[in-house]
Amino acid sequence: MTDVARSVMTRAQALRDFSAGTLSALVKIPSPCGHEEVVCRAIAAMCREAGCTEVRFDGLGSVIARIGSGPRTLAFDAHVDTVGVGDPAQWELDPFSGLVRDGRVHGRGAADQKGGAAAMITAARILAETGCPDDWSVYFAFTVLEEDCDGLCWRFLVEREGLRPDLAVCTEPTSCRLYRGQRGRMEIEATVKGVSAHGSAPERGDSAAYKAARAALAMERLNEGLPADEFLGKGTVAVSKVDVKGPSLCAVPDQGTVYLDRRLTWGETAEGALAEVRRAMGADAASVAMPRYEAKGWNGAAYVQDLYFPAWKIDADHLLVAAGREAHRRLFGREPEVGRWTFSTNGVAICGTHGIPTIGFGPGDEDKAHAPNEWNRVEDLVACSAFYAMLPFALAGRKA
Repeated sequence: MTDVARSVMTRAQALRDFSAGTLSALVKIPSPCGHEEVVCRAIAAMCREAGCTEVRFDGLGSVIARIGSGPRTLAFDAHVDTVGVGDPAQWELDPFSGLVRDGRVHGRGAADQKGGAAAMITAARILAETGCPDDWSVYFAFTVLEEDCDGLCWRFLVEREGLRPDLAVCTEPTSCRLYRGQRGRMEIEATVKGVSAHGSAPERGDSAAYKAARAALAMERLNEGLPADEFLGKGTVAVSKVDVKGPSLCAVPDQGTVYLDRRLTWGETAEGALAEVRRAMGADAASVAMPRYEAKGWNGAAYVQDLYFPAWKIDADHLLVAAGREAHRRLFGREPEVGRWTFSTNGVAICGTHGIPTIGFGPGDEDKAHAPNEWNRVEDLVACSAFYAMLPFALAGRKA
């Protein structure tokens, strides 16, 4: 272990309780998508206390903090909104308890993904103490609206505010593995039309329910033949909802909508996915379209986009992956496991849309996301805070 790595690791371990307490405090603040103001203001105060030289809110309400003033830029991202609790009866503890017990922090958002945010705040504190490499500025972005529209916050940062880092790290849960990509996704609404008739004489009508059912079964068949990428895996399509309506419950329905969750592997496009659904549904399809996201953030700002999120990956020998490997070796004395996410992250905009090389390294496990009784390991917070603080040093001197 080098002197820098030893210093960073020592500080991360010494700040173990600080990291756990930070995550506990964040979990105790409910922050459903679009209602993140209280947690964002708390994070801004934490970043100032950690020693960040710049702390501000962007126009959408995300918190942007900075350490260092070099010309090269590295950004860490953690979204701070969460999904809802779901059925409270399935929770063994108060979802917002933030309880720290037996090496775990419990509650909604502990893994997805306030754990990454807590580790980032600790890393900022370590870098404020040790100093950042002269050629680097490190940004910590605590972003909003991800659960409803992943990546929109970063499209806003790049397209409206001009913050385009050279490199980025997504801190969604990876079980402290090094990730370098994910499949993309899109939402699709396929509508069908029928002709209503009295339920006592269905032969007089043309049932939208049967057309919707045929569409759902067509998607099952379509899913079986979708292409696969050696690294990212197979594209998929899943029917997530079927909504059929008619004049009454004693009538043949005359309209229906089939909602699809489409996961896109490398090389697949939104246009191609829409065309596949149209072909699969055939004459039953009245329309096949991609909806748009139009909700507002906690500060009243809005940023509209299609619900399309492209796949992304970077090469296994990219300098950012190499630096991530080096940081991991210097801190922990072993090579990291390298993989990819199953779910979607803000990387769809950072790397997928804007081509900014991105890796993932985050505390907690992917399968805890959106699940009852969510928790995160305190030791993961220690490891990730050390990794985030070490990465600028592993990047120092590397040329793009």
